[in-house]
Amino acid sequence: MWPLSLCPVISTGVASVQPVSLAAVLPLVTKEPVVSSAAMLPNTSLGVWEKIDMAVRLFHALKVESQSLRFVIQEATISLAAAYKGSPSTVLQDLETLLLKNSQVEESEVRFCAVRWATSLFDFQHCPSRFICMLRAADTKLDIREIALEGLCLLKSDGQIAGIRYPKLGTMLDYILKHQPKLLESTELREHNLLFPSSSYVAMIKFLSKCFELELEENNTLEGSSEFLSSVEKFCLLLEHSMAFEGSAELHVNASKALLAVGSRLPKVVASHYAPKVSWIKKLLSHVDWDTRESMARLLGIVSSALPMPASCAFISELTSSISSTHKSRFETQHGALCAIGYVTADCLSRTPSIPEMLFQDTLRCLVDVVNSETSELAAVAMQALGHIGLRVSLPPLVNDSSSDNILIILRDKLSKLVLGDDIKAIQKIIISIGHMCMKETSSDQLDIALNLILSVCRSKVEDILFAAGEALSFLWGGVPVNADIILKTNYTSLSMASKFLMADLDSSMLKQFPNDHNEVNEDFHASIREAITKKLFDVLLYSSRKEERCAGTVWLLSLTMYCGHHPTIQQMLPEIQEAFSHLLGEQNELTQELASQGMSIVYEIGDESMKKNLVNALVNTLTGSGKRKRAMKIVEDTEVFQDGALGESINGGKLNTYKELCGLANEMGQPDLIYKFMDLANYQASLNSKRGAAFGFSKIAKQAGDALKPHLRSLIPRLVRYQYDPEKNVQDAMTHIWKSLVADSKKTIDENLDLIVDDLLNQCGSRLWRSREASCLALADIIQGRKFYEVGKHLERLWSGAFRAMDDIKETVRISGEKLCRAVTSLTTRLCDVSLTDMSDARQAMDIVLPFLLAEGILSKVDSVRKASIAVVMKLTKHAGTAIRPHLSALVCCMLESLSSLEDQGLNYVERHAENVGIQTEKLESLRISIAKGSPMWETLDSCIKVADAESLEALIPALAHLVRSGVGLNTRVGVANFITLLLERIGADIKPYANMLVRLLFPVVKEEKSAAAKRAFSSACAKVLNYVPTSQAQKLIEDTAALHAGDKNSQIACALLLKSYSSMASDVVSGYLVVIIPVVFLSRFEDDKSVSSVFEELWEEYTSGERITLHLYLGEIVSLICESISSSSWASKRKSAQAICRLSEVLGESLSSHHEVLLKCLMKEIPGRLWEGKDVLLLALAALSKSCHKAISAESPSSSIAILNVVSSACSRKGKKYREAAFSSLEQVIKAFGNPEFFNMVFPLLFDLCNSESFKSGQTPSISDAAESDLDSAENTYVPHNKVVDCLTSCIRVAQIDNILEQQKSLIHMYTTFLSPGYQWTVKTTAFLSIKELCSRLQNAIKEFQGTPKLDSVASFVQEMFHSISAKLLECISTVKIAQVHISGSECILEVLKLFTELPLLSTIDKGFGDELSHLHEIEKNGEAKALMKKCINILEDSMKE
Repeated sequence: MWPLSLCPVISTGVASVQPVSLAAVLPLVTKEPVVSSAAMLPNTSLGVWEKIDMAVRLFHALKVESQSLRFVIQEATISLAAAYKGSPSTVLQDLETLLLKNSQVEESEVRFCAVRWATSLFDFQHCPSRFICMLRAADTKLDIREIALEGLCLLKSDGQIAGIRYPKLGTMLDYILKHQPKLLESTELREHNLLFPSSSYVAMIKFLSKCFELELEENNTLEGSSEFLSSVEKFCLLLEHSMAFEGSAELHVNASKALLAVGSRLPKVVASHYAPKVSWIKKLLSHVDWDTRESMARLLGIVSSALPMPASCAFISELTSSISSTHKSRFETQHGALCAIGYVTADCLSRTPSIPEMLFQDTLRCLVDVVNSETSELAAVAMQALGHIGLRVSLPPLVNDSSSDNILIILRDKLSKLVLGDDIKAIQKIIISIGHMCMKETSSDQLDIALNLILSVCRSKVEDILFAAGEALSFLWGGVPVNADIILKTNYTSLSMASKFLMADLDSSMLKQFPNDHNEVNEDFHASIREAITKKLFDVLLYSSRKEERCAGTVWLLSLTMYCGHHPTIQQMLPEIQEAFSHLLGEQNELTQELASQGMSIVYEIGDESMKKNLVNALVNTLTGSGKRKRAMKIVEDTEVFQDGALGESINGGKLNTYKELCGLANEMGQPDLIYKFMDLANYQASLNSKRGAAFGFSKIAKQAGDALKPHLRSLIPRLVRYQYDPEKNVQDAMTHIWKSLVADSKKTIDENLDLIVDDLLNQCGSRLWRSREASCLALADIIQGRKFYEVGKHLERLWSGAFRAMDDIKETVRISGEKLCRAVTSLTTRLCDVSLTDMSDARQAMDIVLPFLLAEGILSKVDSVRKASIAVVMKLTKHAGTAIRPHLSALVCCMLESLSSLEDQGLNYVERHAENVGIQTEKLESLRISIAKGSPMWETLDSCIKVADAESLEALIPALAHLVRSGVGLNTRVGVANFITLLLERIGADIKPYANMLVRLLFPVVKEEKSAAAKRAFSSACAKVLNYVPTSQAQKLIEDTAALHAGDKNSQIACALLLKSYSSMASDVVSGYLVVIIPVVFLSRFEDDKSVSSVFEELWEEYTSGERITLHLYLGEIVSLICESISSSSWASKRKSAQAICRLSEVLGESLSSHHEVLLKCLMKEIPGRLWEGKDVLLLALAALSKSCHKAISAESPSSSIAILNVVSSACSRKGKKYREAAFSSLEQVIKAFGNPEFFNMVFPLLFDLCNSESFKSGQTPSISDAAESDLDSAENTYVPHNKVVDCLTSCIRVAQIDNILEQQKSLIHMYTTFLSPGYQWTVKTTAFLSIKELCSRLQNAIKEFQGTPKLDSVASFVQEMFHSISAKLLECISTVKIAQVHISGSECILEVLKLFTELPLLSTIDKGFGDELSHLHEIEKNGEAKALMKKCINILEDSMKE
């Protein structure tokens, strides 16, 4: 089906396509072979078609093709219609038949296309196509119905159809009758079937009625044309057919109104036509639809004029009898009869001779009885009938038996109740009827009663009732633009409806049919009524304290002005009317205000030149706020000052709108003077309302005023611009109407008066009235868009000031409008400062105006939204301004850097102050704060500043940065300035050299003094960056000063480390020449007590060195010198780290340190004696480490040196202090091992033996708080002996001692071992003792081998036997009592070594059998596998010895 897409191409006006292309479409649609293209396609183009084959086939395809393809075919079919425009008449006639046929098929797509073709292919006067639209107006598909109604122009207003040519009524009717000739068959029974659907009838009637009206308007002489009258008769027959019972209510309403419209235009024709059919009309008086009954009653009034007077009188008598009968008819019948009585009686009264007086009296009595006795609905209808009669004649008194009374006097009480009732429609009819009754009335009593009844609704809040009363007053006043014929013989409803409730001009079409005769009313009889009305309006209602009375007065005064405006009395009162309407412009009630403004417009229209000039001046003064003071209005306690809800509610939840309630609130608050503020607020509201009302009136007279307004434009335009943005929608609309009325070219007017407008708006941005502030901001936001610098340059700073002030307003809506203005000014400023969009000179000027203001007033503002907006603008300016920002670089950078801290979230400061309490690391929190700051707009702005900085800008920038370095506060600011200097140096490079020395002198002390680690790190980086550009001498001094910081406090040490680290990464070329200064410092500082310091230097050491041993070899001399210098310091911390450094040197270098051992040994030997201080134990460890690594050199240089070292260490073992003594014994062990001097045994063993026998040693316990009172804790620590260390020293002594010395001390040794293995000592001491025994066994084994065959062997054997008998039981006891696997394993090993020692000597036989049994028992219960295996070996040794 793709070729169907060619059809839209047809509709677009393709002028020529080869016939073969279209011939290819048909077989795809119809599935038939292609015949000669010349036979079925046009010979030349697609613009004119000579056959309808294509259309037939497409419509056929729409019927038979599947649903999925119908949409495509439908689009193609619709598009094809344009190709048939201008076709020959024969083709068009064939198309008419085709379309009519297809418009009635079942498929909705086909019907849709048929209606579309009918509406698009033919003009509006084409009857067949309009008939198709009439038929399809009743279609089941909404889209088809809408197209059909559009084709009949029934969806358009009267103004939209102006100029459209309708077909002739006769032509259209003839075509309809051609298809439905049964419409000519007259019927009065209404029982026939409708020939068309109801909706089609409705469309047909409306269209034919329009044809009828337009044809008569074009040619008034047609009323005598027999051809036209014949068409009218046919139209009436069609309307009669449409009144069949099966028709819808809508159809009957439209048909009856159409009949009435024809009757109003051709009353004689209709009257003569329907005079024989009165019975048919009478049946329709009981129709179920109200409007249909009304229309048929009016038609009956017209038709009665063709009846003989007796027949009319008989008809009236029949109607009154049906009403007065005791058997009540249904409501519809009574309603129709009452309506007919009024219309027929009124018509009869207009004829000569009139109806008989008796019948007239009976008719009036019947109607009066209905009013008095029936419901409000029927009473209203009866009053309406009386009113219609009163339009023709003055109602005579109603004659009773012996007296007569005026009708209104009889009905006064009943009417008073009815007009104050709840039935609004009934009240409307009654009030208007009273006005009609008084149109010909001459009785002053009747007129007074009527006036009082009408005025009694002055407090009604129902608008429709007020409009009805205004219309009734106009009839009482006289000079209304309608007469009895218009009211009685047309589709007239009311003056209010005709004037669209006083907001539009009266419809003049019906007024032309029946020229008004103002002489009908005797003016003298109504003069007193006019005076009474005037007095009531101007003295009571218009200036009443009650808003509903003012509203009623406004409606009535406008009604009189509009309906009776040409009456001489109204003309004389125009000044007073104008003043009243001007006063009412300030009303809170919208209806009152709009009607007052409408009244101003009407006064302008009907007034003379002087009146028009005064009115224009008054309106201008009202709009500009310079109007004269309005007439004072009396205030009573229930006067409503504010509308409900305007001031909220009182404390008790009551309303706050009347004067009494406001006074009560002021007294409750103890501020009686508050009532004056309330009244001031109310006056302002009234002033605002006056402007709005004046605007409505102004917009209506502006075009008429013309040149009279030109002198005022200069003062009006700024205010009108502002009022168009007023928060109240009604004020906006009103002012927009004025603007459109006054200004032809809005853009040109604003451009010409831009300075005036902007000045006024900027002034109003600071007004005390929030409405003015809000409207000014919104207006400015719109007006400044797209402006050039020469237009807004002078206002730029004030625009920013106004926006910021509005953003800090007390009222939320003003703040929102201020933010909108801020966005607009931001966009304007960004564009003006963007060098790619604005000339450089203008951009610089704009930048000179805006940037200083933003930096001084915006970013430093206390208002959060203002600060944020300012920063965002500055960021945009910096990004887009390019080099235009350079003159302001120093101020901008300083401001942004300070803002990093001042605009930081205060919550972060709070968290940092309480970080320790919640377990948050301060350094991590600082890193978080800095990272957040780097992601802020301020830092982005600083980044943009760096990009535009050059050598010239440094002259102002560097001093500003220096000031900030010295005095800046806040972590983010200080880190920011340091980072900015670093990045600036990367950008500027060598251009910074003139300022390098100053920066170094500035930054170095800051690094040292800065407390924050993050800030210290940042300043270190900046200082390192500057180091690249300072002279060599300055660089050397800086590095030396940096190295010297290691000897200071913790802060200085961290500064030293950070600086050296930064030097290494950022100035490696410079630092490489000063490693001899740096490396020793780094090495020594690695051993600081503070882990936070030592870890930094440890990282630094890793960074500076590739291999520790190599580096230490290279710089050993300098390191040793620094260590000696440091250890000689008075600082204990320096001594400690120096000792640790010596330990590290000894560990890493070993014997390679021998070249410097002398100086190191000398320093240590010098520092160890003397008083104890915390950490002095490290000196002992350092001495031990040095002895271990350099023992050969020390011994070689002086044999006495080792003895001296041993003496120093031994003496330290007897010093107080737990940690120091532990270190002393550890060092003693290391020294003994290192030198291996046998003499050390005799020097050290006595000391150890004495310690073993001391009381503190025998206790076997480590001092603890639970062992002694706190007061004895220090003394316990001072006497503490480290048992393990003592045993280790003993082991070392045994290892280096001569065997003879050991044998000499055998008893002391056995005593010491038995002591160590006693239950009072910890298991760790026992395991250490096991190792010592094993070492002793090893020495004795060697001695046995050595002394074989010598007398000394007996001494060894004796020692071994004594040792076994002394300690074997202790060993077994330790294994059995201590439940620790390590003790069992070590104890079993020790027993095994002792037994092995026995195997070397013939002593096994001396072993007690009990020992073996105990060992076997322990073996059996042992759970540890290793210990069990060792015990098994011991048992095997014993068993083997037994066998031997």
